[in-house]
Amino acid sequence: MDVLINVFVGLHIIGIASLLGGFLTQMKAMSAGTARFVPAMLHGALTMLVTGVALVGLNQADDMSVNTLKIGVKLAILIVILGLVYVKRDDEKIEKPLFGAVGGLTVVNIFIALLWH
Repeated sequence: MDVLINVFVGLHIIGIASLLGGFLTQMKAMSAGTARFVPAMLHGALTMLVTGVALVGLNQADDMSVNTLKIGVKLAILIVILGLVYVKRDDEKIEKPLFGAVGGLTVVNIFIALLWH
């Protein structure tokens, strides 16, 4: 079971790398006002959702404790990110505050995962 959990952790990290990487590649465009949500951001957020749910299930099946409050907060943040990226995915330009919010929420989600025990 440990190997399977580690595979899903790796996939979860790939998802967040895709979401954050997509954001970072658009930083210069954001300063010019031409940033857009690239497909990598949507796919990364979806990957995080699916692998995160799988990780919670696998950890509970392995009788490991799961901090449900932490998972709930991370899920709520991810749903906001996913909603924004999904709704605005076809727009040619995304407003700077909205685009920055997605990047900021992504970073907040990373630090919640790392610092909240």
